[in-house]
Amino acid sequence: MKSSTLSRHVRESVKSVGRNGWMTFASVSAVTVTLLLVGVFMVIMMNLNKVAHDVENDVEIKVLIDLQADQKAEETLQQQIKEMPGVESMKYSSKEHELNSLVKEFGEDLSLFKQSNPLRNVLYVKADNPQQTAKVAKQIDALDNTYEVLYGKGKIEKLFKFINISRNVGIVLIIALLLTAMFLISNTIKITITARRKEIEIMKLVGATNWFVRIPFILEGIWLGLLGSLIPIVIVTILYSQLYNIVAPKLKGEIFQLLNVTPFILEVDLLILLMGIIIGVWGSFMSVRKFLKI
Repeated sequence: MKSSTLSRHVRESVKSVGRNGWMTFASVSAVTVTLLLVGVFMVIMMNLNKVAHDVENDVEIKVLIDLQADQKAEETLQQQIKEMPGVESMKYSSKEHELNSLVKEFGEDLSLFKQSNPLRNVLYVKADNPQQTAKVAKQIDALDNTYEVLYGKGKIEKLFKFINISRNVGIVLIIALLLTAMFLISNTIKITITARRKEIEIMKLVGATNWFVRIPFILEGIWLGLLGSLIPIVIVTILYSQLYNIVAPKLKGEIFQLLNVTPFILEVDLLILLMGIIIGVWGSFMSVRKFLKI
């Protein structure tokens, strides 16, 4: 396509956006509302995903070693766990270290137990896939010289189930909102194009190709998507920055944190912008297709 032709299409699309004032306003409003909801949901879901990831990474298996196990038996057990499929890391903690940790956490009163330490040597194991923690724990429990294997049985399965449901519900909601945006803008642009049906018919009768007719409408869809994404970008950026400044200090020291404002919010802004353009292009493309079959 010649640059002069493309330049003409760009000018025509800009004029059309201004000429169809109310329809432009309706289309931009539909995209704005929908992208604002999508943006808010994306921020919530991506932070929930971060929290879930942090919690998952904090899950570990605590293996209490049998008191009857000598040093060689303990080394054999460690080697068996290291070579076990699905194990990411393993850390050994002696019973003296365990007691010191308890004293540090609960006070010097427990130091009396140093005369006769009732604790056991422990292995802390992490699965490479946190969702496979129960499976790995079961395999470890079947090994010799393990007294007890602790991983939050029952609670951990419920936690992972809740995390998976939350992720799936969020994905479904975002897809539903995007489809709604596409439907709204498609219908709105379709009304605009219907009003210009005669113009399309004349262009086809004088020999204009489908793409020659289609391109100005697609460009118009891009402008509508761009305009519709501006307000959501501004609102989501301001709201998340404010929320982060309030909540992040309160979560300091916790196992989970919010996503940092940068680069996270810039990525969300870019996604909103791209979604606005894609929705605009798709809506225009689908709407004009019907009128090209003349």
